[in-house]
Amino acid sequence: MPGPSVRALPAPRRAPALLGAVALAAACATAPATPASTASGGPPRWVEQPSGTRASLRGVSAVSDRVAWASGSAGTVLRTTDGGATWRRDSVPGAGALDFRDVHAVSADVAYVVSAGEAEKGLARIYQTQNAGRSWTLQYADSTPGMFFDAIAFWDAEHGIAVSDPVDGRFVVVRTDDGGRRWTRVPPAGIPLAQAGEAAFAAGGTCLTVAPDGHAWFGTGGTSGARVYHSADGGRTWSVAAVPVDAGTASSGVFAVAFRDATHGAALGGDYTRAREGERNAAVSTDSGRTWTRASRTAPGYWSGAVYVPGSTTIVAVGLAGSTYSADDGRTYTMIDTTGFHAVSFASRDAGWAVGAGGRVARFTGTLPTPAAR
Repeated sequence: MPGPSVRALPAPRRAPALLGAVALAAACATAPATPASTASGGPPRWVEQPSGTRASLRGVSAVSDRVAWASGSAGTVLRTTDGGATWRRDSVPGAGALDFRDVHAVSADVAYVVSAGEAEKGLARIYQTQNAGRSWTLQYADSTPGMFFDAIAFWDAEHGIAVSDPVDGRFVVVRTDDGGRRWTRVPPAGIPLAQAGEAAFAAGGTCLTVAPDGHAWFGTGGTSGARVYHSADGGRTWSVAAVPVDAGTASSGVFAVAFRDATHGAALGGDYTRAREGERNAAVSTDSGRTWTRASRTAPGYWSGAVYVPGSTTIVAVGLAGSTYSADDGRTYTMIDTTGFHAVSFASRDAGWAVGAGGRVARFTGTLPTPAAR
C-alpha cells in the first residue's frame, strides 16, 4: 500500500487524524484540568494539568520529576520545568503546518521533534533545540515520495534513530551518531521487505523503542498482519517477526512496543476504529523479539502508547480506551481508568505523564505495583 506510486495516505498513517472527532469528544467529557500534583500513595490515577493549548498531543518525553516535553498538531511543542504546574508553548519557525507526532527530550534544554506527513509535501522533518525551545534547528528534511516519519528515539544524547513507512517496499530508517548534526539513511538491503499493506502507526510515539547496546524495535500493522522489527546493531540491520495480536485490516496491528532490557518486552495495539473493543491486543517476548506469545489477560480496547516504568517490570499503556498497567512484563493487565490518551512517558516511578486530544496533559499519581526488574 505505501510507496512512491501511491499518492493517497495509507490508512495506518491516517489513524490519528480519523480519530480526531472521537478523541476530542472524549476529551471534552472529562473533568477540567487541576493543578500539578506529584506522585503519592493511594490508587493509581491521572491528574490533569493546564497545558494552555487545544492541540492534539501525540508525543511526550519525561526527563525527571520536574521536566517533561510534549508535542502535537499545529507545530505544538510544550515544556514544563516545575512538574507540570505550568507548561510553556514554544514556537518552531515555519512549522505551524506540521504535526509533531513524537518528541525525545535529553534535558530541560535539549530536545528533538519529528513531524509526520507526506515528505513530498515538505512534512517529513526533524528539529532540535539546544536552548530550551528558544530557537530550533532543522536537522533533517526529506522529499522522497512515500516517506512518512512515525517516531524517533535516542539511546543517549548523541545516538538516535527515526523510522518512516516503506519506500520502494522497505521501511526507511535514518540514524545519527552525533546528536543529529548528520542523519544518514540505513541501506535498504539491511531491512526486510515489507508485506503488502504494511505500515507503522504514528499514533503515540512508541511504535519505536530502544534499549542499551544498540537494540531497537518498531511495530507495524495493516492488511497482512502485525509484526515487530528488531535491530541489535544500532539500527544498521534488522530482522522481523510476526506478532499474535489482532490485525488484518488497515486500522489494526501493533501501535506500541516497550522493552525494559535487551530481551524482555511487550507489543500492544488493537484496532483504532474499535477504540474500546478487542482483547487480542497485547503480546510478550523474552528473546529480544524473535518470538512472541499472546498476553494471558488484557484490557479490552485499542492502545496507542506504552512504556516501562524505569527499573521495574511494570508497563503503563494508554489509548482511547483509557489507561492500563501490567506488573508482570506484559502478561496480564489491569485498568487504571477510562480517560483517553494518545501517548505516555515515565522518567521514574514517581514521574509519569500522558497526553491526548484537546491539549490534554495529565501527571500520574498514586501507587502501582512496580516489581524490580531482574
